[in-house]
Amino acid sequence: MQFLILTGMSGAGKTVAIRYLEDLGALCVDNLPPMMLVPFMEACQNTHLRNPMIAIAADVRSGEFFDAKAVTKMIDEARSVGYQIDTIFVEASDEVLVNRYKETRRDHPLSGEGLMLVEAIREERNRLQPLRETANHLFDTSNLRPRALQKMLSEIVYHADEEPTLRVEILSFGFKRGLPREGDLIFDVRFLPNPFYIPELGSHTGLDQDVRDFVLKHPVTIEFLTKTQDMLEFLLPHYVAEGKHRLVIAIGCTGGAHRSVAIAESLNQTLTALGYRTSVNHRDIALEQAHWAAKSEYQKG
Repeated sequence: MQFLILTGMSGAGKTVAIRYLEDLGALCVDNLPPMMLVPFMEACQNTHLRNPMIAIAADVRSGEFFDAKAVTKMIDEARSVGYQIDTIFVEASDEVLVNRYKETRRDHPLSGEGLMLVEAIREERNRLQPLRETANHLFDTSNLRPRALQKMLSEIVYHADEEPTLRVEILSFGFKRGLPREGDLIFDVRFLPNPFYIPELGSHTGLDQDVRDFVLKHPVTIEFLTKTQDMLEFLLPHYVAEGKHRLVIAIGCTGGAHRSVAIAESLNQTLTALGYRTSVNHRDIALEQAHWAAKSEYQKG
């Protein structure tokens, strides 16, 4: 039986995640008081369930009952006696969370403590930090579409019966929109030639073959990829030996649509060929394309 503990920031998408897991057939319980976590898992273990996938959402909505350090300890103890547990932490940037609360006009769970919205978000982030540090899966939904989140959740569910191995997540991003909080290894590829300034390439992305050829065939890029692959071939087995289950490799360029995308796709192919479970996500590519389209319309007008 596989247990998924879903936690994270209020407004980051936990409700969307729990509903999708329910659609996949998991038995889902939302906002379970932490002290009920282990007794509930014991009850599930002793019951014949059609689908052995249990998803439990636990977070600050439990008020005084919630203590992230205590929850982390309970999860560790449950694992030590044989329970298979994956923890999923969902988050978003402060700015995105503020905007979502303004759109929905809902109160933050900590607003009852007399905190302003921004203060409540920061306090929640501090309280959840122990769970974030120990999570098996970390999803930043700041620029993540619901379908992309669903795909990530599907991969967790469909690989639940496999032995825990290192999962490598490769993320492209643009420095102008900030560093990704989830990045374990961050590479700055702004030193590479930029196809944005080539008229016939500027409106394309690193997913297009002409941009990929421009970036990947450059001698500096070839040398960079060779050295990076050599470093990753050295590092990744040591992460596996250390027991790490998730590694996020973030590749950044200026906007996050050309060089970083091409490099991320190339690294994804390389690591897949080496036998690692990988996924690739392009954080800012849609935002860049929308910006280009708006700029083009403005110039026409």
